[in-house]
Amino acid sequence: MAKVVLVGAGSVVFSKQLTWDILNYPELQDSTIVLHDIDPLRLSTAEKLARKLVEKEGGHGTIEATLNRKEALRGADYVIVMVQVGMFEATKIDFAIPKKYGLKQTIADSYDVGGIFRFLRSFPFYQGLVRDMAEVCPDATLLNYTNPMAMNMLSIFKMAPEIKAVGLCHSVQGTAGVLANKLDVPYEELEYQVAGINHQAFFLKLKHKGQDLYPRLKALVADPEKIKDKEDKYDWMTRWDAVRVELFKRLGYYITESSEHNAEYCQYFIQHEEYIEKYHIPIDEYIRRCEWILGEFERIRHIVEDGGDIDAHLSHEYAGSIIHALETGKNFSFNGNVMNHGLITNLPNNICVEVPCLVNLAGIQPTYIGDLPMQCAALNRPLVSSTELAVEAALTGKKDYVYQAVMMSPHSSSILTLDQIWAMCDDLIEAHGSALPKLS
Repeated sequence: MAKVVLVGAGSVVFSKQLTWDILNYPELQDSTIVLHDIDPLRLSTAEKLARKLVEKEGGHGTIEATLNRKEALRGADYVIVMVQVGMFEATKIDFAIPKKYGLKQTIADSYDVGGIFRFLRSFPFYQGLVRDMAEVCPDATLLNYTNPMAMNMLSIFKMAPEIKAVGLCHSVQGTAGVLANKLDVPYEELEYQVAGINHQAFFLKLKHKGQDLYPRLKALVADPEKIKDKEDKYDWMTRWDAVRVELFKRLGYYITESSEHNAEYCQYFIQHEEYIEKYHIPIDEYIRRCEWILGEFERIRHIVEDGGDIDAHLSHEYAGSIIHALETGKNFSFNGNVMNHGLITNLPNNICVEVPCLVNLAGIQPTYIGDLPMQCAALNRPLVSSTELAVEAALTGKKDYVYQAVMMSPHSSSILTLDQIWAMCDDLIEAHGSALPKLS
């Protein structure tokens, strides 16, 4: 019987999904799922919701809930992390201060200044988490969903290399679904190999029944006007995924994660006012999403309190399938964020990369990739350098690395002067205050 701990379970939409995914495996139905959060109201809602899911599934499984992290972790086999340190109030700071300096952002949770400060305020949490895991569940497997993935995971690998850990994201399977749909291929028949860094990995291979799909994809995006009658494909190319389609045309490989994310990972889009309109880049998008998420929490809370029914369906999230593979030995393949120990040979060693992984009783086994296409590695490297500096800032407390991490970020550095970058970082450091690691 597996003990699975959900840290940050007050993210009720996501904790509901993972709980349902896990309990729907017959071999995992007797699992104990422990919910942990620091917000009593959110934890209470998550607990009631999880108990409803157990009842809906057939009465199997045990649900526990606690505000005490160390007690939650004690004896755990799996630890799933889905926290947002500082919640919406901190996110608003990450948007408002850069905006004062003329820096527009869309999501601001993975790279550049928004991702860097989201990481810095998350770092003390991860310090405490790995310390507690080393004490009360040293053999547990840590499955992290929290962004900024590359920075959070690199800090974990450097602080606690003995912990079994992998970072999980939705972007690979999500993009695979998009491409299957646009290419009129059944999702389950799509064959692909993806590698790079989180949110900026590349579909190195894209096939259906052994046939390369890239020529078809290139023909599809070559002239949108030819398919204007196919509204879904036309809108995909020209509106809601226009940034990724443009990058695909230039690089020859399709990128994981959405256009709104990738628009702020490089220096070609948000920086030009006319391109914001041309590529339909949703400035301040994450602020709107957070507002929706807060509303969704209230909606679900009222449903749970009133005894209403909760919709539940299986997802393409990796966590349940990884746990199932580790418990049963049945092979499962997924893309995971792991330490680059010679896996991608034209990116630096000892950074976090996203590569295919096999998991079974032997554990999580990352796949050797070799060199990425030269242009793909080139797009990754500035983000990699910024990530390394941000993590080093947290580990050493050296404030200069914070400035330099933002200085090396493609988006900020293409808009702001060095003086503006330093001043913006000073303002963010002051605004976030004690939530950040001690910097000097």
